[in-house]
Formats: sequence, C-alpha cells, structure tokens
Amino acid sequence: MYRVWNFLTDYSLLLIIGAGMALVWANIDASSYHHFVEFVIWENGPIGHLHDGHRTLTLHYLINDVLMALFFAIAAKEVWEAVILKTGSLRGRKAATPLFATAGGMFGPILVYLGLAMVMGSETYQAVSNGWAIPTATDIAFSYLVGRLVFGAGHPAVRFLLLLAIADDAAGLIILAIFYPSGELAPEWLLVSLAAAILVFVLFNWLPRALDGAKDHRPASTWVRKNLSFLPYLVAGCVSWYAFMRSGLHPALGLLPIVPTIPHADRAFGMFSAAEEHLTDLLNQIEHALKYPVEIVLLFFGLLNAGVEFSSMGNVTWLVLAGLLIGKPVGIFIMGYIAARPMGLGIPEGMRIIDLFVIGCVAAIGFTVALFVASVAFPGGAVQDAAKMGALFSFGAAIISVIAGKLCRVEKQSV
Repeated sequence: MYRVWNFLTDYSLLLIIGAGMALVWANIDASSYHHFVEFVIWENGPIGHLHDGHRTLTLHYLINDVLMALFFAIAAKEVWEAVILKTGSLRGRKAATPLFATAGGMFGPILVYLGLAMVMGSETYQAVSNGWAIPTATDIAFSYLVGRLVFGAGHPAVRFLLLLAIADDAAGLIILAIFYPSGELAPEWLLVSLAAAILVFVLFNWLPRALDGAKDHRPASTWVRKNLSFLPYLVAGCVSWYAFMRSGLHPALGLLPIVPTIPHADRAFGMFSAAEEHLTDLLNQIEHALKYPVEIVLLFFGLLNAGVEFSSMGNVTWLVLAGLLIGKPVGIFIMGYIAARPMGLGIPEGMRIIDLFVIGCVAAIGFTVALFVASVAFPGGAVQDAAKMGALFSFGAAIISVIAGKLCRVEKQSV
C-alpha cells in the first residue's frame, strides 16, 4: 500500500477533525447541521434509483455510498495482498493465532452486545438487535497508532495487531455485504459486476501477458500499461459499483470485485512498510494516487456521520461500548490463548500471553468502521445517533490501552 503509515498519519487527523467539527456543529445548531448532511446535489439525475427511491443525489449519499467505495477498495487491497501473495501476512501458520484471536474479537462483542440487550428486556432487544455488528469493528488506523504508542514500533505485538485488524476488516466487509443490504436484493445484478471483473482481467491483464509469452521486454503489457493505464479498471469499477447499487448490496462495496483484477507485483514488504511506496505495479500506483482523495473523503465522512447530540445517548450507546471495551479484549484474549497454548500454534517470539489482552484493548477502538456500520444498521433517528455515540466513545479504548499496558508491564520496543 502507500502503505497506510503515511496514509494514517495524514488522514487519521483529518478524520478526527471532521468528527470533531460534526460534534460541535450538531450540538450548537442541530437543524443547520442535518440540513447540510442532506444537502441535495442533484435532483432527478440519470444515475438511477438511489437511497430514497428517487433520482436524488445528496451529499450524504455521495460520501457514504459512492466515495467511501475508495476507502473500502483500499481495505480490500490489503486483504488481497495479505492472502494471495507468497509473502502475504495472512498465509500459513504465522497467521493462525491472529486469525483465532480475530474470531474472538468478533464473537466476543456480539455475545456481550446481544446478551446485555436481552437482559434489558425484549422491547430494548427488538429495538437494538440489528446493531450487533457495530462493536465487531476495529479501526485499523487508530489501532495502529495506539498500538505503537503502547508497545513501541518494534514490538511483535504491533505486527500481531495489524494481522488481526486486517482479518477483522475482511470479516467486516463480508458482514456488510451479507447482513446489511441497502435495499431489496436483486442478486442477478451481481452477475454484471462479476462480468465486468472477468472482462477487465482477461482483456487487460491476462491477455497482454499471454501475448508477451517469454519476451523479456513485454511489448503487449507495456503498450496496455502506457496507453490505457488505469482507465479499463475505472470503467469496470463504475460498472461494478452500479451493479452493487442495483443488486441491493451496499454500493460502497462495489469496487471489491475489481481490486483482484488489477496487475500487482508478486511481492509485498509487509503491512505499513514504507518501502512499498516504491513499487511501480499498477495496483500500488493506483493506491498512491488515491492517497489524498481518500483523506478528503474521510474528512467528510467524519463530518457527515459523527454529528450526534450528546442528549442522544441511550441504551445502544452503552451496548456498543460494552461490546467493544469488554467483548473485544476478553474475546481476543480467550481465543488467542486457546490457539497459542492448548492448540499449540504459539505466538510471535518476544510476545507474552498477557499481551493478547492489551492488544484486545487497543483493537476496541471501533470509530471509522463502527460509524459506518451504525449508519447502515439503523435508520436515521435516535437509535442510530445513540449507536454512533457509542462508536465515538470507543476512542476511550486508547486511554484504557495505555493503562492496561502499564498494569501488564509492557516493555516498549523501538524499531
């Protein structure tokens, strides 16, 4: 990736600024804030039926459903790299314990969220149950930053955390696609997305390489790269996005089928490695080009989604927080321990079992993805606002992580 460390140090700050502005604005003048969020950019446009059943493009729809597709494409690129490349970080035995810990970090929050909701009574349970996926999220950006603060940049627990976070992202994308469709499902449209992915791969990736054969100077691939660059993938991405929108799946996931079709180097330097910015394959170049646009998108995402009034706090706020702050650390520790000890899969050299609990505290920062899931899990209104407040309050996990690190006597390790 333009490996998300530069990415993170930049856009994380913009995301925080956007969220902070939204909170202040919504609590000073809620009416003007909500008017801004639902600002109509295009009325009766030719795009097709959008979120309100009409051809109306609002600022909120443009950011959440159209431009956030770029953010999820970058997450998908991380997953694809980690799983498919020979040097991928989620291949083989080294990924086993982080994957088990990831499962604990997802099932733990779900059990805590739904369990407490049931204790609160059937009426509360019915009102909030659809938000079960909100506390499963781990914000990879802020978790990475806090992980470095708690463990030090050179601690093996930081790499473990990154493996866990990227696996969590992969599971989160699946959950969004399956459990939170944006409308009535019309799965036949997914064939259009699949066709776009297959065509662009065959015509502009596989075929040029096949024509090149054993020629070292690769004339066909060079011509395609020089003259067409990313344009075929842009067209395929637009087709796939539209197909996802018409299929009823959330259109922000619409670029996912196209990411694996883009030519990629058969090597990776590891997650967040600065060295990867020097890779010149098309997939990495596209990501480099998206760096600053995605920063701006995330600024607006924070601005348009974090504007909740403090008075909106309710039961779901505390359920989301409990799922993140209790379910995450406990689930990650238990499943990580089972994988490392009884199953004998082990943990990285230099890590202790107790570090799993501290990693769980760091992973409890839900923020970006939790906000996104909250916005699709509940219709606009009091329950959605209360859920978003829980996602915002998950920043408190950063303080808890520092305290947990001190209590567990974590020894920081520099690079």
